[in-house]
Amino acid sequence: MRRLRTLALVLAVLLPGAAAAAAEPAVDAPAGVVRGVQDRDLRVFRGIPYAEPPVGERRWRAPAPLTRWEGTRDATRFGAACMQPKPQAPSIYGWDLPAMSEDCLSLNIWAPQDARGAPVFVWIHGGALASGSGADPIYDGSALARRGIVVVSINYRLGMFGWFAHPGLSAESPDHVSGNYGLLDQIAALEWVKRNIGAFGGNAGNVTIAGESAGALSVMYLMAAPAARGLFHKAVAQSAYMVSAPGLRDRINGMVPAEVQGAELAAKLGAADIAALRALPAADIPARVAATGYFPFPNIDGKTLSRQLVDTFDRDEQAPVPILAGFNSGEIRSLRFLLPKPPADAAAYEATIRANYGELANAFLARYPAKDIGESMLAATRDAMYGWTSERLVSNQAALGQGAYFYLFDHGYPATAQWNLHAFHAAELPYVFGTAARTPPLWPKIPDSLAERRLIAAIGDYWASFAATGRPIAKGGPDWPDYADNRGFLHIADTPRAGHNLFPGTAALHEAVVCRRRAAGDVPWNWNIGVASPPLPAKTEGCQ
Repeated sequence: MRRLRTLALVLAVLLPGAAAAAAEPAVDAPAGVVRGVQDRDLRVFRGIPYAEPPVGERRWRAPAPLTRWEGTRDATRFGAACMQPKPQAPSIYGWDLPAMSEDCLSLNIWAPQDARGAPVFVWIHGGALASGSGADPIYDGSALARRGIVVVSINYRLGMFGWFAHPGLSAESPDHVSGNYGLLDQIAALEWVKRNIGAFGGNAGNVTIAGESAGALSVMYLMAAPAARGLFHKAVAQSAYMVSAPGLRDRINGMVPAEVQGAELAAKLGAADIAALRALPAADIPARVAATGYFPFPNIDGKTLSRQLVDTFDRDEQAPVPILAGFNSGEIRSLRFLLPKPPADAAAYEATIRANYGELANAFLARYPAKDIGESMLAATRDAMYGWTSERLVSNQAALGQGAYFYLFDHGYPATAQWNLHAFHAAELPYVFGTAARTPPLWPKIPDSLAERRLIAAIGDYWASFAATGRPIAKGGPDWPDYADNRGFLHIADTPRAGHNLFPGTAALHEAVVCRRRAAGDVPWNWNIGVASPPLPAKTEGCQ
């Protein structure tokens, strides 16, 4: 061994070019040659473009495929983050923003050195479709890749750049639609993966899409989008929320049509037409748009998205793939802006719930009682948005005969207890990625203890094995029961434990609420919960 090390040192001195080549692996993919970096037993490639830059006349158009580039492209640095507003206040999720650009459609790859036909795990970042980046350190794919899978993280257009609909844009589109550009970017990235990932050691026939929060929302829309069919084979949805979406032109579920929202936004920006909108400096748009209150969201355009997610899943039109989905027990502790103002006292709380929920009020109050209004409001919003969505996903996929694995992340540690953030929204991310030392500056610091390292190892094993085989298995961990087995789930607290029938009756309660609102057709669901709920529509056939 000493002789080999000596020889390596001699070669490094005599042949510096050879040493550099070993440290900078190159891959000749169909897209072109890329040069990355060697990280011990991994090859890492950063900032690889997967579509033409969406700038100039391509702003607010579907992503255009790249032609093969000439020469060798440097893939040693992350690409620019997509345009987004600067944070207005300190946040546990906040990073110092990297360089931003409208030219941001890039992806990153972590591949084992000896990968050949390895499973592929494509990560879609969260951030309310308005912020974030696939290059955030918490998403570093190294630990997952060292479990034998190829990890890919992507950027996609955000905010107005990614989701803006407008009659003028629809008029110039061959399909007469607009908006949903961020979702089309995600599909384009998956198409790039299908064409190119084999050159990096990945198997294009074994791709898992995964995401958290808005990334999990994206996973659901990819499961629903006809254009994404066949581009992935398994799905992971962490803290997904199956809320209602506006129609492109039609007023559905009480929501203002996306084109109307877009026309109003253009007027607020002082832009008379699409040419004027495209002339707006990209750097000025995020802050100006944020000041208007615009909220980016997909729309039901009849092309990319045919109908509401609940309708797609009820009709069994979603991708028939295995799924791993779940939520965190403290989701809303770090998202208190989702909560309405609490009533003055217990009597006012109970009276409001009874007025809003009618004959379902007793079931609601049994789960979210007036004796602790604060905790009840946190739990009700968590369950109506994230819990109901997660259980609906695994239930729907199990009904298709697919593997369906449900979890509750319920783990805390001293810093989360100190800040009343037990199992907060996104708290599972550093456990999935093994990046406890790479969290944002204000994130509650995870102890470097044996117990934490064991939990991180177990969660990484479960996620990686699901990506590889469709079954989550952890070395030394309990068997994770399929949801089809008596509503099986994994309770992830200080250690993982298998269980059955999480929160009995809770998902059924929120399903009944959503069912009535869907039947009424003139009210959205999930953003209006508990004391913020409008009076529940009358019971209709097929709804509780």
